Amino acid sequence: MACPRIIVYRSGHERIGEILQEMNCPGEIITARTLDEFREVVPSAEIIFGWKIPPHLFRKAHQLRWIQSMGAGVDDLVSNPYLPSTVIITRIVDQFGPPIAEFVFAELLAHVRKLDRLRQQQQDHLWEPFAVGTLRNQRIGIAGLGSIGQELVRKARAFDMVVYGLSSVPKPEMVDKAFSSAEWIPFVESLDYLVITLPVTEKTRGIVGEQVLRAMKPEALIINVGRGEVIDQKALVDALTTGQIAGAVLDVFETEPLPSGHILWDLPGVRISPHIAGPSVDEYVAQYFVTNVQRYINHEPLYGWVDRQRGY
Repeated sequence: MACPRIIVYRSGHERIGEILQEMNCPGEIITARTLDEFREVVPSAEIIFGWKIPPHLFRKAHQLRWIQSMGAGVDDLVSNPYLPSTVIITRIVDQFGPPIAEFVFAELLAHVRKLDRLRQQQQDHLWEPFAVGTLRNQRIGIAGLGSIGQELVRKARAFDMVVYGLSSVPKPEMVDKAFSSAEWIPFVESLDYLVITLPVTEKTRGIVGEQVLRAMKPEALIINVGRGEVIDQKALVDALTTGQIAGAVLDVFETEPLPSGHILWDLPGVRISPHIAGPSVDEYVAQYFVTNVQRYINHEPLYGWVDRQRGY
């Protein structure tokens, strides 16, 4: 195979192109530092290595054969009408589990040990002992048992939690109790914590809506580190304001950035982070891509290949 032309674009991560050169990535590497630069070079691209590129900019990518996402989420690519079915889509897998699991358990521990209250008492110079909880024997439900969900299961075991799991095909060997994607109500009804790691597809969009939220315990906490569209955001706001659930930790949203005037910013029991639970490390994603480029050149199956029918 001739030397492929590779276009690299990710805002704020312009050094990835240099890292690829240092790693002796096969191919002609061109770094687009702005969307205008991307627009100029995309007609000649055989491979694109990028993240969150506006869909319409692919209209002139007539030579494109493969696009490698720099993240795990590919819903914007799968739904892009300007990417014909002949274009291969791949995503990063097996890199985001550990940092996302750390984020989730940082929030769980902060919640159960009431760390916000402790810090406030310190600021106020107050010595007022109070009761705190424990994660031990608490029920955690993990919706989505891919690489991220599996790492969450491993961490939950370390805290002696009872682990429930929901996936398209139940995985009873992995969790204490397994549920299929058709069993949301029995899955959530006894949970203390629901952690969502699911991608957004036609089947998962809005799946955590009024019916699911109503089935949850009023003491339950939701943590979403998957995709914002998996939760019906209006139903979530209603559940939080009426006390159907105790709170939510949200790293992803239907619209990002979350508008500054959105009610979620100020709702009690809500903790917001700007989609940083699973940060991309330039060197790691670059090495993943270099390995895939070599496989592409050798006509070998690519890692992270996306089934467009499933959406991931």
